[in-house]
Amino acid sequence: MKITSLFILLLMPFFCFSQLKKNDSNLKNQISEEKYVLINGIEQWITIKGNPSKPIILFIHGGPGSPISPYVDVLYKDLEKDFIIVQWDQRGTGRTYGHNSPPEELTPDYLKANPLTLEQMTNDGIEVSKYLLKHLDKQKIILTGTSWGSALAVKIATKKPDLFYAYVGHSQIVNPSIDAEFYAKIYKMAEDKNDKESLEILNSIGKPPYSRAKNVGLLFRVLKKYERANSTPAPDNWFKLAPDYDNEIDNKNRADGDDYSFVNYVGDDKLGVHSMISTINLMRDNLDFKIPVYLIQGKEDIMTPKENSKKYFNKIKAPTKEYYLLPESAHGFNQSVVETQYKIFKRIKTL
Repeated sequence: MKITSLFILLLMPFFCFSQLKKNDSNLKNQISEEKYVLINGIEQWITIKGNPSKPIILFIHGGPGSPISPYVDVLYKDLEKDFIIVQWDQRGTGRTYGHNSPPEELTPDYLKANPLTLEQMTNDGIEVSKYLLKHLDKQKIILTGTSWGSALAVKIATKKPDLFYAYVGHSQIVNPSIDAEFYAKIYKMAEDKNDKESLEILNSIGKPPYSRAKNVGLLFRVLKKYERANSTPAPDNWFKLAPDYDNEIDNKNRADGDDYSFVNYVGDDKLGVHSMISTINLMRDNLDFKIPVYLIQGKEDIMTPKENSKKYFNKIKAPTKEYYLLPESAHGFNQSVVETQYKIFKRIKTL
Protein backbone atom coordinates (compact mmCIF):
# COMPACT_ATOMS: atom_id res chain seq x y z
CA MET A 1 0.00 0.00 0.00
CA LYS A 2 1.27 3.46 -0.88
CA ILE A 3 2.07 5.84 1.97
CA THR A 4 -0.44 8.39 0.62
CA SER A 5 -3.22 5.78 0.58
CA LEU A 6 -2.38 4.71 4.14
CA PHE A 7 -2.37 8.34 5.24
CA ILE A 8 -5.84 8.86 3.76
CA LEU A 9 -7.17 5.74 5.50
CA LEU A 10 -5.75 6.90 8.82
CA LEU A 11 -7.34 10.33 8.38
CA MET A 12 -10.72 8.96 7.23
CA PRO A 13 -12.23 8.39 10.72
CA PHE A 14 -11.27 11.93 11.70
CA PHE A 15 -12.68 13.32 8.43
CA CYS A 16 -15.95 11.42 8.83
CA PHE A 17 -16.27 12.53 12.44
CA SER A 18 -15.65 16.14 11.41
CA GLN A 19 -18.29 15.90 8.69
CA LEU A 20 -20.74 14.33 11.15
CA LYS A 21 -20.17 17.18 13.59
CA LYS A 22 -20.67 19.67 10.77
CA ASN A 23 -23.91 17.97 9.69
CA ASP A 24 -25.11 17.83 13.30
CA SER A 25 -24.40 21.55 13.57
CA ASN A 26 -26.45 22.24 10.45
CA LEU A 27 -29.31 20.17 11.86
CA LYS A 28 -29.20 22.13 15.10
CA ASN A 29 -29.50 25.36 13.14
CA GLN A 30 -32.61 24.14 11.33
CA ILE A 31 -36.06 24.98 12.62
CA SER A 32 -38.66 22.20 12.86
CA GLU A 33 -41.98 23.02 14.51
CA GLU A 34 -45.35 21.28 14.23
CA LYS A 35 -48.13 22.74 16.33
CA TYR A 36 -51.59 24.23 16.67
CA VAL A 37 -51.78 28.02 16.60
CA LEU A 38 -54.83 30.05 17.62
CA ILE A 39 -56.07 31.78 14.46
CA ASN A 40 -59.33 33.75 14.47
CA GLY A 41 -60.91 31.80 17.29
CA ILE A 42 -59.83 28.22 16.49
CA GLU A 43 -56.56 26.31 16.75
CA GLN A 44 -55.11 25.56 13.31
CA TRP A 45 -52.30 23.15 12.38
CA ILE A 46 -49.05 24.68 11.10
CA THR A 47 -45.67 23.11 10.31
CA ILE A 48 -42.51 25.21 10.04
CA LYS A 49 -39.32 23.61 8.69
CA GLY A 50 -36.07 24.92 7.24
CA ASN A 51 -33.26 27.39 7.67
CA PRO A 52 -34.21 30.14 10.16
CA SER A 53 -31.85 32.64 8.51
CA LYS A 54 -33.70 32.35 5.19
CA PRO A 55 -37.02 33.73 3.84
CA ILE A 56 -40.40 32.14 4.56
CA ILE A 57 -42.50 30.41 1.90
CA LEU A 58 -46.13 29.99 2.95
CA PHE A 59 -47.92 27.28 0.94
CA ILE A 60 -51.69 27.63 0.47
CA HIS A 61 -52.89 24.14 -0.41
CA GLY A 62 -55.64 23.18 -2.80
CA GLY A 63 -58.84 21.23 -2.46
CA PRO A 64 -60.18 22.86 -0.42
CA GLY A 65 -59.48 20.12 2.06
CA SER A 66 -56.29 18.68 0.54
CA PRO A 67 -53.37 19.47 2.89
CA ILE A 68 -49.74 19.13 1.77
CA SER A 69 -48.44 18.77 5.34
CA PRO A 70 -48.42 14.91 5.27
CA TYR A 71 -46.19 14.96 2.16
CA VAL A 72 -43.95 18.00 2.64
CA ASP A 73 -40.91 16.06 3.90
CA VAL A 74 -40.60 14.52 0.43
CA LEU A 75 -42.20 17.11 -1.83
CA TYR A 76 -40.30 20.20 -0.62
CA LYS A 77 -37.45 18.79 1.48
CA ASP A 78 -34.81 20.19 -0.88
CA LEU A 79 -36.03 23.75 -0.28
CA GLU A 80 -35.37 23.64 3.46
CA LYS A 81 -31.72 24.65 3.12
CA ASP A 82 -32.68 27.89 1.33
CA PHE A 83 -36.06 28.73 2.88
CA ILE A 84 -38.37 28.27 5.83
CA ILE A 85 -41.17 26.03 4.48
CA VAL A 86 -44.59 26.57 6.09
CA GLN A 87 -47.60 24.32 5.59
CA TRP A 88 -50.99 25.28 7.00
CA ASP A 89 -53.99 22.94 7.29
CA GLN A 90 -56.73 25.44 6.49
CA ARG A 91 -60.01 25.72 8.38
CA GLY A 92 -61.97 22.57 7.52
CA THR A 93 -58.87 20.59 6.54
CA GLY A 94 -56.87 17.70 7.97
CA ARG A 95 -55.63 18.19 11.52
CA THR A 96 -57.30 21.59 11.83
CA TYR A 97 -60.64 20.00 11.01
CA GLY A 98 -60.10 17.06 13.37
CA HIS A 99 -58.92 19.27 16.24
CA ASN A 100 -62.07 21.38 16.36
CA SER A 101 -64.74 18.90 17.48
CA PRO A 102 -66.19 17.74 14.16
CA PRO A 103 -69.18 15.38 14.21
CA GLU A 104 -68.75 11.65 13.69
CA GLU A 105 -70.71 12.05 10.44
CA LEU A 106 -71.54 15.19 8.46
CA THR A 107 -75.15 16.27 8.85
CA PRO A 108 -77.17 19.07 7.22
CA ASP A 109 -77.46 20.80 10.60
CA TYR A 110 -73.68 20.77 11.11
CA LEU A 111 -73.02 22.02 7.58
CA LYS A 112 -75.53 24.86 7.94
CA ALA A 113 -74.13 25.88 11.33
CA ASN A 114 -70.48 25.73 10.19
CA PRO A 115 -70.16 27.24 6.71
CA LEU A 116 -66.82 27.94 5.08
CA THR A 117 -66.49 31.29 3.35
CA LEU A 118 -63.77 32.77 1.17
CA GLU A 119 -63.74 35.94 3.28
CA GLN A 120 -63.25 34.00 6.51
CA MET A 121 -60.44 31.90 5.09
CA THR A 122 -58.76 34.97 3.60
CA ASN A 123 -58.71 36.53 7.06
CA ASP A 124 -57.30 33.27 8.44
CA GLY A 125 -54.48 33.38 5.89
CA ILE A 126 -53.64 36.96 6.80
CA GLU A 127 -53.50 36.11 10.50
CA VAL A 128 -51.32 33.06 9.80
CA SER A 129 -48.94 35.34 7.87
CA LYS A 130 -48.82 37.91 10.68
CA TYR A 131 -48.13 35.17 13.20
CA LEU A 132 -45.25 33.80 11.11
CA LEU A 133 -43.63 37.20 10.66
CA LYS A 134 -43.72 37.90 14.38
CA HIS A 135 -42.79 34.38 15.47
CA LEU A 136 -39.87 34.09 13.04
CA ASP A 137 -38.84 37.76 13.19
CA LYS A 138 -39.13 38.35 9.45
CA GLN A 139 -40.27 41.31 7.37
CA LYS A 140 -42.15 39.58 4.53
CA ILE A 141 -43.19 36.20 3.11
CA ILE A 142 -43.19 34.51 -0.30
CA LEU A 143 -46.79 33.39 -0.83
CA THR A 144 -47.70 30.48 -3.09
CA GLY A 145 -51.02 28.79 -3.79
CA THR A 146 -52.25 25.88 -5.89
CA SER A 147 -55.72 25.26 -7.37
CA TRP A 148 -58.28 26.36 -4.73
CA GLY A 149 -55.32 27.72 -2.80
CA SER A 150 -54.46 29.98 -5.74
CA ALA A 151 -57.80 31.80 -5.43
CA LEU A 152 -57.39 32.06 -1.65
CA ALA A 153 -53.77 33.23 -1.98
CA VAL A 154 -54.73 35.96 -4.47
CA LYS A 155 -57.33 37.25 -2.01
CA ILE A 156 -54.74 37.25 0.78
CA ALA A 157 -52.03 38.88 -1.36
CA THR A 158 -54.24 41.67 -2.73
CA LYS A 159 -55.83 42.43 0.65
CA LYS A 160 -52.53 42.68 2.56
CA PRO A 161 -49.71 43.06 0.01
CA ASP A 162 -47.36 44.61 2.57
CA LEU A 163 -46.93 41.16 4.15
CA PHE A 164 -45.48 39.56 1.01
CA TYR A 165 -42.48 39.66 -1.33
CA ALA A 166 -44.31 37.99 -4.23
CA TYR A 167 -47.14 35.67 -5.21
CA VAL A 168 -46.51 32.37 -7.05
CA GLY A 169 -49.68 30.72 -8.38
CA HIS A 170 -50.04 27.19 -9.72
CA SER A 171 -53.15 25.92 -11.54
CA GLN A 172 -54.62 29.37 -11.08
CA ILE A 173 -58.36 29.57 -10.47
CA VAL A 174 -59.89 32.68 -12.05
CA ASN A 175 -63.67 32.47 -12.39
CA PRO A 176 -64.57 28.81 -11.81
CA SER A 177 -67.82 27.59 -13.28
CA ILE A 178 -69.25 24.11 -13.71
CA ASP A 179 -71.39 24.75 -16.75
CA ALA A 180 -72.59 23.05 -19.93
CA GLU A 181 -69.44 24.06 -21.86
CA PHE A 182 -67.19 22.55 -19.18
CA TYR A 183 -69.27 19.34 -19.23
CA ALA A 184 -69.25 19.17 -23.06
CA LYS A 185 -65.45 19.38 -23.19
CA ILE A 186 -65.09 16.39 -20.87
CA TYR A 187 -67.90 14.49 -22.61
CA LYS A 188 -66.17 14.85 -25.98
CA MET A 189 -62.94 13.43 -24.57
CA ALA A 190 -64.82 10.35 -23.37
CA GLU A 191 -66.65 10.05 -26.70
CA ASP A 192 -63.44 10.28 -28.72
CA LYS A 193 -61.95 7.42 -26.67
CA ASN A 194 -65.20 5.41 -26.73
CA ASP A 195 -64.83 5.35 -22.95
CA LYS A 196 -68.07 3.60 -22.02
CA GLU A 197 -67.43 3.69 -18.28
CA SER A 198 -66.94 7.47 -18.27
CA LEU A 199 -69.83 8.06 -20.67
CA GLU A 200 -72.10 6.09 -18.36
CA ILE A 201 -71.13 8.35 -15.46
CA LEU A 202 -71.57 11.51 -17.51
CA ASN A 203 -74.94 10.41 -18.85
CA SER A 204 -76.12 9.48 -15.36
CA ILE A 205 -75.45 12.96 -13.95
CA GLY A 206 -76.45 14.91 -17.06
CA LYS A 207 -75.43 18.46 -17.85
CA PRO A 208 -74.86 21.05 -15.12
CA PRO A 209 -75.85 23.03 -13.15
CA TYR A 210 -76.00 20.46 -10.36
CA SER A 211 -77.95 20.75 -7.15
CA ARG A 212 -75.92 18.00 -5.43
CA ALA A 213 -72.21 18.06 -4.61
CA LYS A 214 -71.88 14.33 -5.37
CA ASN A 215 -72.64 14.96 -9.06
CA VAL A 216 -69.82 17.50 -9.26
CA GLY A 217 -67.57 14.92 -7.62
CA LEU A 218 -68.47 12.35 -10.31
CA LEU A 219 -67.75 14.87 -13.07
CA PHE A 220 -64.37 15.68 -11.51
CA ARG A 221 -63.56 11.96 -11.31
CA VAL A 222 -63.82 11.66 -15.11
CA LEU A 223 -61.91 14.91 -15.59
CA LYS A 224 -59.01 13.69 -13.45
CA LYS A 225 -58.88 10.44 -15.41
CA TYR A 226 -58.20 12.36 -18.62
CA GLU A 227 -55.73 14.74 -17.01
CA ARG A 228 -53.72 11.75 -15.78
CA ALA A 229 -53.83 10.13 -19.23
CA ASN A 230 -52.46 13.24 -20.96
CA SER A 231 -49.74 14.31 -18.54
CA THR A 232 -46.58 13.11 -16.81
CA PRO A 233 -47.45 12.01 -13.26
CA ALA A 234 -45.59 12.82 -10.06
CA PRO A 235 -43.05 10.26 -8.78
CA ASP A 236 -44.71 7.45 -6.81
CA ASN A 237 -43.10 8.39 -3.48
CA TRP A 238 -44.23 12.03 -3.48
CA PHE A 239 -47.68 11.39 -2.08
CA LYS A 240 -46.93 8.55 0.29
CA LEU A 241 -48.11 9.60 3.75
CA ALA A 242 -45.45 10.48 6.30
CA PRO A 243 -45.53 7.94 9.18
CA ASP A 244 -46.81 10.51 11.70
CA TYR A 245 -49.86 11.14 9.51
CA ASP A 246 -50.56 7.54 8.50
CA ASN A 247 -52.89 6.49 11.28
CA GLU A 248 -56.61 5.93 11.78
CA ILE A 249 -57.35 9.33 13.34
CA ASP A 250 -55.45 11.44 10.80
CA ASN A 251 -56.79 9.40 7.89
CA LYS A 252 -60.37 9.93 9.06
CA ASN A 253 -59.82 13.65 9.65
CA ARG A 254 -58.39 14.12 6.16
CA ALA A 255 -61.23 12.19 4.51
CA ASP A 256 -63.97 13.90 6.52
CA GLY A 257 -62.36 17.32 6.13
CA ASP A 258 -62.12 16.77 2.39
CA ASP A 259 -65.85 15.94 2.19
CA TYR A 260 -66.80 18.91 4.38
CA SER A 261 -64.62 21.33 2.40
CA PHE A 262 -65.74 20.01 -0.99
CA VAL A 263 -69.45 20.42 -0.15
CA ASN A 264 -68.75 24.01 0.91
CA TYR A 265 -66.71 24.63 -2.23
CA VAL A 266 -69.28 23.45 -4.80
CA GLY A 267 -72.47 23.84 -2.72
CA ASP A 268 -75.39 21.48 -2.23
CA ASP A 269 -79.03 22.63 -2.40
CA LYS A 270 -80.43 19.63 -0.53
CA LEU A 271 -77.97 20.14 2.33
CA GLY A 272 -78.55 23.90 2.35
CA VAL A 273 -74.89 24.73 1.66
CA HIS A 274 -73.95 27.74 -0.46
CA SER A 275 -70.97 27.32 -2.78
CA MET A 276 -67.70 29.20 -2.37
CA ILE A 277 -67.22 28.88 -6.16
CA SER A 278 -69.99 31.42 -6.69
CA THR A 279 -68.00 34.04 -4.73
CA ILE A 280 -64.80 33.73 -6.82
CA ASN A 281 -64.29 36.06 -9.77
CA LEU A 282 -60.68 37.22 -9.82
CA MET A 283 -61.09 38.77 -13.28
CA ARG A 284 -63.57 41.17 -11.74
CA ASP A 285 -62.16 41.64 -8.25
CA ASN A 286 -58.40 41.03 -8.20
CA LEU A 287 -56.44 42.46 -11.11
CA ASP A 288 -54.22 44.94 -9.25
CA PHE A 289 -51.18 43.58 -7.43
CA LYS A 290 -48.60 45.58 -5.50
CA ILE A 291 -46.15 42.67 -5.60
CA PRO A 292 -44.58 40.52 -8.35
CA VAL A 293 -46.79 37.73 -9.74
CA TYR A 294 -45.67 34.42 -11.24
CA LEU A 295 -48.19 31.93 -12.67
CA ILE A 296 -47.40 28.27 -13.42
CA GLN A 297 -49.85 26.58 -15.79
CA GLY A 298 -50.07 22.98 -16.97
CA LYS A 299 -50.80 22.76 -20.70
CA GLU A 300 -53.03 19.69 -20.14
CA ASP A 301 -54.96 21.21 -17.22
CA ILE A 302 -58.72 20.75 -17.75
CA MET A 303 -59.85 21.93 -14.31
CA THR A 304 -58.24 25.36 -14.61
CA PRO A 305 -57.41 25.62 -18.32
CA LYS A 306 -54.60 27.67 -19.82
CA GLU A 307 -57.04 29.88 -21.74
CA ASN A 308 -58.47 31.20 -18.46
CA SER A 309 -55.20 31.73 -16.60
CA LYS A 310 -53.50 33.39 -19.61
CA LYS A 311 -56.41 35.79 -20.06
CA TYR A 312 -56.20 36.64 -16.36
CA PHE A 313 -52.42 37.03 -16.52
CA ASN A 314 -52.72 39.44 -19.44
CA LYS A 315 -55.11 41.65 -17.45
CA ILE A 316 -53.06 41.67 -14.24
CA LYS A 317 -51.23 44.83 -13.25
CA ALA A 318 -48.12 44.06 -11.18
CA PRO A 319 -44.56 45.40 -10.72
CA THR A 320 -43.32 42.20 -12.41
CA LYS A 321 -45.25 39.30 -13.87
CA GLU A 322 -44.24 36.06 -15.58
CA TYR A 323 -46.24 33.16 -17.03
CA TYR A 324 -44.92 29.58 -17.32
CA LEU A 325 -46.79 27.11 -19.55
CA LEU A 326 -45.57 23.57 -18.87
CA PRO A 327 -46.06 20.78 -21.44
CA GLU A 328 -47.10 17.34 -20.19
CA SER A 329 -48.39 18.90 -16.96
CA ALA A 330 -52.04 18.97 -15.92
CA HIS A 331 -53.75 20.31 -12.79
CA GLY A 332 -51.65 18.54 -10.19
CA PHE A 333 -47.99 18.39 -9.19
CA ASN A 334 -45.24 16.70 -11.14
CA GLN A 335 -41.47 17.10 -11.46
CA SER A 336 -41.77 19.95 -13.96
CA VAL A 337 -44.12 21.93 -11.70
CA VAL A 338 -41.93 21.58 -8.60
CA GLU A 339 -38.73 22.39 -10.50
CA THR A 340 -40.39 25.54 -11.89
CA GLN A 341 -41.50 26.53 -8.39
CA TYR A 342 -37.92 26.06 -7.14
CA LYS A 343 -36.56 28.24 -9.93
CA ILE A 344 -39.03 31.03 -9.24
CA PHE A 345 -38.62 30.95 -5.46
CA LYS A 346 -34.85 31.29 -5.76
CA ARG A 347 -35.16 34.27 -8.13
CA ILE A 348 -37.52 36.32 -5.95
CA LYS A 349 -35.77 39.28 -4.39
CA THR A 350 -35.98 39.20 -0.61
CA LEU A 351 -34.46 41.41 2.08
